[in-house]
Amino acid sequence: MKEKKIMLTSIDEAKRFVAEASKCDFDIDVFYNRFTIDAKSILGVLSLDLARVLTVQMNGGNEAFEAYLETISPEAVRNVA
Repeated sequence: MKEKKIMLTSIDEAKRFVAEASKCDFDIDVFYNRFTIDAKSILGVLSLDLARVLTVQMNGGNEAFEAYLETISPEAVRNVA
């Protein structure tokens, strides 16, 4: 099981995140405080506070998805802003 920290800064980024997660054939969850959301659920992801750092937990591996997660890591988002 792998974990990554991410930030989704807009609704469009949240939609892209769900689309990328949906390409994976394993379970992916997003955590914030005590909430656990299925990363493949657009309504679930949009219900989260997008201004916060979120934790993604993956029960498998996909190099393309992990590379995408690096582009929305808190460090990458802060460097762009």
